[in-house]
Amino acid sequence: MASKAGQFVEQYHRAKMWQIGFFALNNTATNLYLFIVGFVSYYATGIAGLSVVIISSILTAMRAFDAVTDPIIGFIIDKTETKFGKFRPMMIIGNVILASTVLIMYNVTHLLPESLQFLFFVFIYAIYIVGYTIQTAVTRAAQTVLTNHPKQRPLFTIFDASYNVGIFTGGQIFVASYLMVKHGNEFNMGLFTELNSYAIILSALFTVLAVIAIAPKDRKEFFGLAEKSVKVKFRDYWPILKSNRPLQMLVLAASTDKLANLVLRQPVVFVMFFGILLGDYALSGTVSLIVVLPTILITFLGVKYAGKLGLKKALVGATWGGLISAVVLCVYFLVIDPSTISLTNIGLTTIGFLVLYALMKGLTGLSSSIVIPMIADVSDYETYKSGRYVPGMVGTLFSFVDKMVSSLAPAIVGFLVATIGYSDTLPQVGEALTPSLMVMTLVLMFGIPAAGLAISLIAMKFYHLDGTKMEEIQASIAEVKRNANKDNKQAI
Repeated sequence: MASKAGQFVEQYHRAKMWQIGFFALNNTATNLYLFIVGFVSYYATGIAGLSVVIISSILTAMRAFDAVTDPIIGFIIDKTETKFGKFRPMMIIGNVILASTVLIMYNVTHLLPESLQFLFFVFIYAIYIVGYTIQTAVTRAAQTVLTNHPKQRPLFTIFDASYNVGIFTGGQIFVASYLMVKHGNEFNMGLFTELNSYAIILSALFTVLAVIAIAPKDRKEFFGLAEKSVKVKFRDYWPILKSNRPLQMLVLAASTDKLANLVLRQPVVFVMFFGILLGDYALSGTVSLIVVLPTILITFLGVKYAGKLGLKKALVGATWGGLISAVVLCVYFLVIDPSTISLTNIGLTTIGFLVLYALMKGLTGLSSSIVIPMIADVSDYETYKSGRYVPGMVGTLFSFVDKMVSSLAPAIVGFLVATIGYSDTLPQVGEALTPSLMVMTLVLMFGIPAAGLAISLIAMKFYHLDGTKMEEIQASIAEVKRNANKDNKQAI
């Protein structure tokens, strides 16, 4: 743990288990908004009247705007020091902006004259992006103060992955099996209002719990080299990105992984796969529930592996598993009859699908979640190398490139769907399965994720922050603090 002037500084400082678990809820709070805004295409096209191509282009452009705001927010975080800490004010501000903009976006846009809807939607969505960036930046940046112990940092992944199962799996079940049925199998205003209300309330609660968790660690004594940290300026962004090879490789690996996951999370992909290819959209919720236990089990095993051998090896192993599962699933659906997959008459094809799908979801989820504590490793590496404590800068540099790449998800889905004839409307539940629709469904569901995971593996070949290197880094940082404390004691 860290210390006051003149006291011994230990190499590692720990967090209590409840602090790690509660702080992970900050990411869950923003993921709630990521989930509900994933349905915005159906609101914008079905209620506000924007075309599929236009809304896909807007979402892509806004994701790019999201990336541009990251360096600015990161710089502000690194420069912030208040009596309430560096991170807590940002978490609260971000969540308030998210709640306000979602309420306005879904309740005002469709009431405006048609000529104003496009500009208004873009404006409100841009403000939403700023709020999202502010709060998500803290999730990455505050990892450095939460804990630096090699066995504790991976624990964030257990909580984060488990919470994400609740959001994305539980959320899909809730929408597909409850809200859709309640609102006549249509994405109407009643559905959006109910869904958004639950998300706003839960996200606010999760943010409060995360603020409580990080409060004891949101102090200067936990910030990098403390008083010895080198002051930074905005122009330091480029040198950091240019010279920090682990940051470059982690950005490439994580952004392609995230692109794969975001393509899978596009609601239209679930409609195409479950609602058309398998012929039962309600299966999306039931199947998602079935794979919850295997996903959590895979996460626990992955974190245990990471605690022993390091985060890098855990990420590489999970990525290999996800890639193999995606490729096998794609081939699997080319040789079986998809209509034989049923939970009311379970056969070998259904069992095979469930096993492979559970592996793919669990392993890709693990690879995405384990990246967050790895960002803290990269930030500590920068402190070790240059003396700069810039968790906000490192986290948002990561986000900048990550979001530029992952912003392609809605555009890729929109463009590919348009190439098979869906330029004005999206595929709907219960449509006839054509050969082109089947091929495109497999490409979106398994092909693109497999390509993203393959790129991630290549990037990890050049990432050298393994367990041994991180032990050296933490020992060096602790030594600098010890020497600073000795100097302070002598000065007194």
